[in-house]
Amino acid sequence: MAIARRGSTGIARPGSLGVFSRAVYSACASIPRGKVSTYAAIARVIGSPRAVRAVGNALNKNPFPPSRVPCHRIIRSDGDVGGFTHGRAGKIRLLKKEGVIVKNGMVDLARFGSGFKLPRRVPCPAGR
Repeated sequence: MAIARRGSTGIARPGSLGVFSRAVYSACASIPRGKVSTYAAIARVIGSPRAVRAVGNALNKNPFPPSRVPCHRIIRSDGDVGGFTHGRAGKIRLLKKEGVIVKNGMVDLARFGSGFKLPRRVPCPAGR
């Protein structure tokens, strides 16, 4: 995978993203408002089930606005909201604004992680 070129801000420009990042953002964009998914589920749907941390790293560099690629809707498999470029408080604020209930930094995956389907598979290069 080619390394995305960075602008003067250090953030990858949308036109310079690699195939892996594009697959992550595409899967993430399919999560509806008021629902969440996990880093592991995104890794599975793009065909790289062991790339959970790489999914988190790609989302950390998300150059798109939350309205286009809502990376704040991705949480840890244990229900913890996990990290966010703008801090955990910012992630919790965005989730609550969308109707997701967050208690003590945790989301009920049975309630907010179901009722929608991620794409069956988003193409990603082999070996990632």
